[in-house]
Amino acid sequence: MGPKKRLSPEASRNAAMEAARDLLVEQGPQGVTLKAVAARVGRTHANLLHHFGSAAELQKALAEHMAVSICASVARAVLAQRDGSGSARDVVDLAFDAFEKQGGGQLVSWMRLIGNVDALDTIVRSIHAIVDEVHDAGEVCMRHVTQTLVLLALGDSLIGAPLADSLEISRDSSREMAARLIETEAVRLGLVPAERALTPLG
Repeated sequence: MGPKKRLSPEASRNAAMEAARDLLVEQGPQGVTLKAVAARVGRTHANLLHHFGSAAELQKALAEHMAVSICASVARAVLAQRDGSGSARDVVDLAFDAFEKQGGGQLVSWMRLIGNVDALDTIVRSIHAIVDEVHDAGEVCMRHVTQTLVLLALGDSLIGAPLADSLEISRDSSREMAARLIETEAVRLGLVPAERALTPLG
């Protein structure tokens, strides 16, 4: 076997972030350790320690990496909804999938439980940035909608499935309600035409 390929600091960090995100989805937050990430990318524990300093800093960096990536995708979906090439449901699915399928909900809960509030700050800042990017300063209602969407997506990722089973309702109902909220406010503010409004829920 030849020598390991030397990566730039940025490339090495990005590889570590992708490995950390994979471990988060596969094993949960407890699986995101310096040792596990190092093994996944073929580096040493000392190498990862040099890049991040501690497991807490690795988790903080992962939270920021995920938040920036997710928020960029949601921002594109919001703008696509406005120009007619996308829908409110696209926005909702991206947000909900980020917390449920990409491990965002687990990461937020884990950081809160272990007291790593700095990691939560990075997520909040990224969400704030997307609001500023896609909503005009006067669109206060859409800021409230963004807050509600994030809270719905987070809650759904943690307890949505058992709660839907207990209430004997569709697992998809929370997403439908979130999409209706976005669409209703967007129409009310004149951001999208009324004819693109969703049909009433059955």
